Amino acid sequence: MTFKFKSVVAGIALSLLSLTAHAGEFNEHDGIAIKGYDPVAFFKDNKPVRGNDDLRFDYKGSTFVFASQENRAAFASDPERYAPQYGGYCAFGTARGYKADIDPSTFTVVDGRLYLNYNAQVQHEWNADRARFIHQADERWPAVVKTKKVFR
Repeated sequence: MTFKFKSVVAGIALSLLSLTAHAGEFNEHDGIAIKGYDPVAFFKDNKPVRGNDDLRFDYKGSTFVFASQENRAAFASDPERYAPQYGGYCAFGTARGYKADIDPSTFTVVDGRLYLNYNAQVQHEWNADRARFIHQADERWPAVVKTKKVFR
């Protein structure tokens, strides 16, 4: 294979990956938002709970999965209430001005809103001054949402 041909193939592959990784408005893995966790469970059970692939709901071009039909119905009736903030990307990263992936076990619900973080260390820093970071993230999200690069 020539260098030029390899470059074209690599470019096409990267384009396809970026299309499939982030098809909707939310952070997706394998076509499913928030790594396959039920967004309603964070509120009801106060813990991350894996969703069932048979219980799906599409919202803003992203597919969410749920642990129960009851949770799916709750989300369907009011998705803005349960959808994670900042497209399901790390809230602390958004406050800093970039998109970062999440670990669903590092979450907080503040004033009825779901915020996800990159890992436990980031969550510790996030919790130290949540109000300030939420304010910063709210201000920066309109610019951050337009970026394609995600810190993984």
